[in-house]
Amino acid sequence: QVQLLESGGGLVQAGGSLRLSCAASGRTFSTLGMGWFRQAPGGGLEWVASLFGHNGNTDYVDSVKSRFTISADNDKNTLFLQMNSLKPEDTAVYYCAADPNLASDSNGYRKDEAYDYWGQGTQVTVSS
Repeated sequence: QVQLLESGGGLVQAGGSLRLSCAASGRTFSTLGMGWFRQAPGGGLEWVASLFGHNGNTDYVDSVKSRFTISADNDKNTLFLQMNSLKPEDTAVYYCAADPNLASDSNGYRKDEAYDYWGQGTQVTVSS
């Protein structure tokens, strides 16, 4: 069993930055594939980024490339999402997700059903 707890959301003006954290417990971090998803008001769940613990590879949805960075501190079992140059359209509830069997050799990791474990979410609001 893996427990995930997000933090770091809040209200920020357009162009600002936030760093989200996701503390994981119950399993060695390096054995997990991790992801960030978001759900905007009235919208569906959108994949944002993934990081693979076994090789450190990362991937991002096109809309956040060059603005967001996913990273991890394996010693602290914590996943991060550094968000820079935030836009109003980034407003959403952000969720951390994890799975011990996440495959990096296909695009399946971009789908929410690839992840067994989820955090409770943290709200990010970007004002214009």
